Formats: sequence, structure tokens, C-alpha cells
Amino acid sequence: MNLTPKEKISTLSFHGGLFGAILPFLVFVSGVIAVALSGAPDERGFWPILLLSMALGLILAKDKTAFSQAVIEGMSQPIVMIMITAWMLASIIGVLMASTGLVEALTWLSSQLQLSGGSFVLAAFTICSLIALSTGSSFATILICGPILYPAGGLLGSPLALMAGAILAGATLGDFIAPISDTTIASALSQKADIGLTVKSRIKYILPAALLALVAYLMAGWILEGEVIQEQSELLGSPSGLPMLLVPIFIVYLFLKGKHLLHGLLMGLLFGIVLGVALGLLPLAELFSLDLENFTAKSLVIDGINRAVGISFFTILLMGLVATLKASGLIDRLVLFASQRSNNTQQAEGWIAGTVGAAVLLTTHSIVAILTVSEFANQTGAERGVSPKRRANVLSMIVCVFPFILPYFIPVILMANTTLSGEEFGIASVSPLDAGLYNFIAWGILLVAIASIIFGYGRKKDNET
Repeated sequence: MNLTPKEKISTLSFHGGLFGAILPFLVFVSGVIAVALSGAPDERGFWPILLLSMALGLILAKDKTAFSQAVIEGMSQPIVMIMITAWMLASIIGVLMASTGLVEALTWLSSQLQLSGGSFVLAAFTICSLIALSTGSSFATILICGPILYPAGGLLGSPLALMAGAILAGATLGDFIAPISDTTIASALSQKADIGLTVKSRIKYILPAALLALVAYLMAGWILEGEVIQEQSELLGSPSGLPMLLVPIFIVYLFLKGKHLLHGLLMGLLFGIVLGVALGLLPLAELFSLDLENFTAKSLVIDGINRAVGISFFTILLMGLVATLKASGLIDRLVLFASQRSNNTQQAEGWIAGTVGAAVLLTTHSIVAILTVSEFANQTGAERGVSPKRRANVLSMIVCVFPFILPYFIPVILMANTTLSGEEFGIASVSPLDAGLYNFIAWGILLVAIASIIFGYGRKKDNET
């Protein structure tokens, strides 16, 4: 993601002042939590809440034309269109992988390796961590691995919520420490820290979190897998779809070559279609056919895009609402308030963490949150002896927690959305609440962040030149 200076926009005024500006977001967050706790199957349940929140914001806005313009500008950002296009392509690839037997092949391979449901959870976490480290993209990791590994784990008897959490955890790990992660780049460059040295300094933070996650997945998998695996004990799968593993490998290769996310996914889709047809794994009718009796067309492309509709419209509406919060000037006031209350190193780190945490909770976007508080973190940290590496690490730790745990953030919702890939195998989907709850890497990073700020863990080493 390219880092650009924050645009100067007119401040929106609301009836009720700052409370009027934040009230739509309180309604949004409260509604999403309520729906998630009730077990909403996907992000479609959040659409009415977003529209209600947006309507409330319009009513409270003093200049309704300016409010409407801010919403449209937020919806039409290039990054929004990039994400939506990428999600559609990745969803199609997920359908392609299922149609060509890759899930059954992974089930067969896991059976040959004598992996049970619990041990497959650990394998999935490891695979997703490696892909996330290679690509630097949590979204790409979820989109590539989720539709493949989740059904395979379900067929092997893996606890479903644990399986979704493990995939999400691998994506989180890469987002925090991968050198080409947008989170790594934004946090390091915004604090004028060397990216390579910053990544190296993060090993001491991610290792404890990873060890905690491995132990937690091992114990949870061992405790929860017994009853489920008995129902799946006769599923052995078939090796015929194993060559389709070349598709995600090819996509990862393109990412490592520095190709754009859209480039990698589109070329991966084309390669997968050609490979599937050449191997006889993909009937031409799966690519496109007409149902003349019902006046409809059928295609794996159509099925894949349908899967991406929910997350796409959620993103469009959410980015419009976020734009109104930025235009209200609330975040700028929050940064000013925090800067006036940082009197020593520990307090400065605490306020940096708290400010970026508040920013990410309100904007629901990690990079936006980092860039919003970057100037405050720079000035306050430098004045109170917090090194650039340390500031970058604190920022990244916080933005790699909330977006990967809470049920109204896109990574969690995206993970829940990819669990729909298990439906054709008779495997239930997982709610966003459950997916985030079992992301043990994010919980581990949170514990490490608390230990770092309160007890100074890693502070001395980060301050060394």
C-alpha cells in the first residue's frame, strides 16, 4: 500500500457535537456485536446495521450535502475497489479448488501422514503462517488458504471454530512480522525506522506469542477433537487433486516476485482453470453452462462472485461511514489529548498504544489508524525516549490484535466468509465471533504488548542502536 499524506478535508459538524459524530459508530459497533453474538452466519447480517448507522449520521449532520459527499468519497477510494476485485477473484479460486478435488486430496494426504483433526489444526496454522510471511498479506492468506484448508480440516474432524481461528492466526502472524506486510511498512516508515532492523527486532515479540498459540492449539485440538473425529473416521479422500496445489504455489510465487495482488490472483485463476481442464479435473460445464428452463447461467465464476457479494457490500458501506468519522476531526482531537498526557517513556508508549487502538477501533482499518497517529507517535516518542523501532513495534502490535479478534473487522469477517466453502461438503460455517475468539496468535500478541508496555519487555533492546 502506498503511503500518502493525509488529505485536507473540511470538518463535518454534527448536532450534539462529538457525541453526535461518534453516535453512528456506537450504533454500528453495538449492532454488529449483538448480531455476531447471536451467531450471524456472514456479513450480510451487518448490512442493515450499517445503513441504519449511516442514516443516523445523515440526520445528525448539520451539512447533509457535505456528509453525503464524504460517504461517497469514502466508498469510491481505489483501495476499496482493489479489495473487492481481489475478493471476487479469490472466491472464484476457492470454488475452483473445491471443484477440482483439492480438498479431498489434502484429506487423503493428511490421512497418509496420520494427521488427526487436532494435528491438522497445527498444520494449517503452520502453512498459513508461511504463506503470510511470504506474501505479507493477511487478506491473501485467508483468501488462498481458507477455502482449501477449512473444508479439509472439517472432513478430518478438526473443531471448526478452532480451524478457522488457526487460519486467521497464521494470517495475523505474517501481518505483524512479514517484511513486505503493509502493516510493517506503514509502522516502520511512519516512525522513520529501518524496515529490516524493525522486522529483526520483532522476533522477540512474536516468538512468545507463537509458542503460546502452538500450546493453545495443541491443547484445544486434543480436548475438542475426540467426539467430532469419530463422525469423520471413514473419510480418506483421493489424491487426484494434488496437482492443484500448484495453483496457490504459483500465486505465492507471483507475490514474491512483487506482483500486484490483483495480478497474482487473476493469473492464478487462469492457471488453475487451464490446469484443471488439462488434467480432466474440471468439466467444461463447470466453467459455463446455460439452464434454459430457468433462464439462468451456471459457472464457478458466478458461484465465486456470489460468495464475495456479502463482504464487498459490507466494505463499501463501512468505508463510507469511516470517511465521515475522519471528516469530523474526532481523531485529531484524540491525538492532541494524548500528546498532552505523556510525561515519561512508559506513559508515552501507553498513550501511543491507546491512541492507535482507539483509532483502529473507530476507523476499522489498520493502516489508516497507523497513519492517523503517526505524527503524535513520532513527536511524543522522541521527546520521551521511545526509539523509532520501539514505536513501530508498539503500533504494529496493537493493530494486529483488534482487527483479528473483533467480529466487525474485515479480516475476521473475511475468515468467517471463507468458511462457507465447507457447505458443499456438509461442513457448517463459523461466525465472525468464533473465528476471532480462537485466534490465539492475536491473543498472544495482546499479552506480549501488555507485558512490553507495563513491564518494559523488549524496551532496552529496541532502544539499542
